[in-house]
Amino acid sequence: MDLGLDGKVAIVTGGSEGIGRAAAQSLGREGASVVICARRADVLQRAADDIAEGTGAQIVPIVADVSRAADVEHLVQATVERFGRLDILVNNAGRSANGEFEKLTDADWQDDLDLKLFGAIRAARASIPHLRKAGGGSIVNILNLAAKAPGARSYPTSISRAAGLALTKALSKEFAVDNIRVNGIMIGLIKSGQNDRGWQRAGTGETLEAYYAERGKNIPLGRVGEAAEVGDLIAFLCSTRGAYITGVAINMDGGTSAVV
Repeated sequence: MDLGLDGKVAIVTGGSEGIGRAAAQSLGREGASVVICARRADVLQRAADDIAEGTGAQIVPIVADVSRAADVEHLVQATVERFGRLDILVNNAGRSANGEFEKLTDADWQDDLDLKLFGAIRAARASIPHLRKAGGGSIVNILNLAAKAPGARSYPTSISRAAGLALTKALSKEFAVDNIRVNGIMIGLIKSGQNDRGWQRAGTGETLEAYYAERGKNIPLGRVGEAAEVGDLIAFLCSTRGAYITGVAINMDGGTSAVV
């Protein structure tokens, strides 16, 4: 299936591993040039080299912390200067942060909001003029299930992601006139560097495969999701094949969520 992404230019935040890296791979395979950003220069460069080798696409690494406004501005400007256009923004940067409400400080809340919510706000604000100039484009916000159905001690992540869900819908309404589509993906448990590190910290002695297999037992489909599966959904949502989809948040969770 031709997704119509050949020649398009994308930015993927948090693109050095996990879902972000998978998104860059999927977009690159479809012919897009992709700028990936992350905070660790060495990991970012290795990811860019590997993705470029595997896809034949132009993959450009730019070190950036999306919680810093100046970094986001530089990221978008450098992309447009390099490629002359921008068609796709994938707001993926973020990490899980959960705690007991009474123990969370103002700094804990602010750090999470700066990374997940304001990172997406700033990236969208800087990108939208260029998407409009290109005749339209796509923004995909990576969220999680807690945005729709928060549980106890799911903050600050659930609150930041719920705000990101509202942002997704509001942007989709305002910029549909510019042919800019905005969608969200509500991820469940997905194999990622972050979850791999959780396995290492647990120190149970089990293999990584056994760790994921055990966690997959509580998922209706019986397994943990693959980052590549999310990457392919991102590519579809950004494609001409997904041109009539906007303002939605798709659960990608193996059937875990109790809500649609």
